[in-house]
Amino acid sequence: MPRPPLQPVSAYLAAAPHARMLGRLDLGFGRAATIWRNRDAHIRYEAPLGHVLSFYLRGGGGTRRVDPGVGRQPVRGWQGAFCLMPQGQSSEWEITESFDFIHLYLPDDELRRSFAETFDRDARQLQLADLPYAATPPALTAPFLALAQAIRDGVGLLGETAMLDLTAALLGPGPWRLPEGRGVTGGLAPHKLRLIADYAEAHLDGQIRLRDLAELADLSEFHLQRSFRASCGVSPHRFVLHRRITRARALIAAGMPLAQVAAACGFDSQSHLTRGFRAATGTTPGQYRIRHRAALAPLSPVPRS
Repeated sequence: MPRPPLQPVSAYLAAAPHARMLGRLDLGFGRAATIWRNRDAHIRYEAPLGHVLSFYLRGGGGTRRVDPGVGRQPVRGWQGAFCLMPQGQSSEWEITESFDFIHLYLPDDELRRSFAETFDRDARQLQLADLPYAATPPALTAPFLALAQAIRDGVGLLGETAMLDLTAALLGPGPWRLPEGRGVTGGLAPHKLRLIADYAEAHLDGQIRLRDLAELADLSEFHLQRSFRASCGVSPHRFVLHRRITRARALIAAGMPLAQVAAACGFDSQSHLTRGFRAATGTTPGQYRIRHRAALAPLSPVPRS
């Protein structure tokens, strides 16, 4: 009998009888943040897809991790507790009291891409710890609270900023990181990755072909595709698309007309930009501009009586 397909943690919660979604924010490229409320449950996440950062916004004293073999006595949560559930790590939880918590969902390929770009390291060297409960350091507390506010208010810019702050902290030193161990074999050398990244950045306004990148790395197209994905976590196409969308966000926020944004970011037309931008971010360029302006708008003065 074939095994059922693996599911993200959000799918398990959506199927739980008492779990209720209080708000959700799409952060692009499969990343999302959700505020949940749950109570009176016994839930098991079986080798889930994606990494999850969890922060308890309200309550938590009635929640504990109970899966056998964790090597510790079950510890109850608390308001302000932080948990990290790496991709593929099964866990089992008992919930006896209502509590609210925020989940930040990060696909494995996107997190490894961020690691490779940020630290100029091979994506396969990133190893995250299974962290049931930890006191939340200030570097995580403020972004979690900002992310919760972004979800409640529907402010994508604030949510993106908080997500990037959380991702940067997660990729840095802390109890959530495991030792990297021995070096990896295969993949692309760091200097070749930098060469490809610099070439892509310099040619975002035009067509970037796989064979051009392969020539830079002195590899066949097949070997570049395989080696690039191993070292960077994503395919060359996904890497370039991410760079195009990042530039498009900046130009849209700066007020450039959308047709010019499309040309500057290598999209064939404004409609092509709209389709690609929506697929990557969950919103259209026009909606993104409106939300960005709203997020930056100064507060209106309180009228005097």
